[in-house]
Amino acid sequence: MKTFLVTGASRGVGFEICKQAAASGHRAIALSRNISPLKGIPDVYPFSVDLSLESEVVDFVKEISSSFKIIDVLINNAGSLINKPFLKISSSDFEAVFKVNVFAVANLTRLMIPMMNAKGHVLNITSMGGVQGSAKFPGLSAYSSSKGALVILTELLAEEFKDSGPSFNALALGAVQTEMLEEAFPGYKAPVSAAQIGEYIIDFALNGHQFYNGKVLPISSSTP
Repeated sequence: MKTFLVTGASRGVGFEICKQAAASGHRAIALSRNISPLKGIPDVYPFSVDLSLESEVVDFVKEISSSFKIIDVLINNAGSLINKPFLKISSSDFEAVFKVNVFAVANLTRLMIPMMNAKGHVLNITSMGGVQGSAKFPGLSAYSSSKGALVILTELLAEEFKDSGPSFNALALGAVQTEMLEEAFPGYKAPVSAAQIGEYIIDFALNGHQFYNGKVLPISSSTP
């Protein structure tokens, strides 16, 4: 049994990761502002946390430190997406997206490192939109640039912790059929479901760091 910590766990990919990991004999600590969809699932332990508020993250880490001694897998999955033309997006919009997609990841990861298994895996969920040379879409200036920052953060942390562990990798997802995708692009149909990607992410989280560290892997059928 491995202990997962998953952010953005109340819906979409994060929900599938928690549900499927628990069904496979592991336990999942599930973070989200809304935890009602997670209640009652065996071996899923939901915590209501606003990741954009550092004080809530600090309190959460203190709360779990006595109950969960070792975290084997940290999956930074939570994401914020605003679809607005660049000339209409505000500085507060940009800040809100970066708070969740970059600053919260750095903050939670920093606080969790002392609890991480030295042979464990920190897996950051980024986007093809944050990968240099990939197709870009108008309206996603804040989202894609924040995911690009997460790519560089992943590479840097892998280097910084390469001798002590844990390992760090990122999966750059293409379009996945989730509630967030539907909100950003109503009517668009993605080629893969949240359940399919959730299964893939669990397997990579448990095994990928045996082969990769500091890598950003594109998970998309499109080119580029």
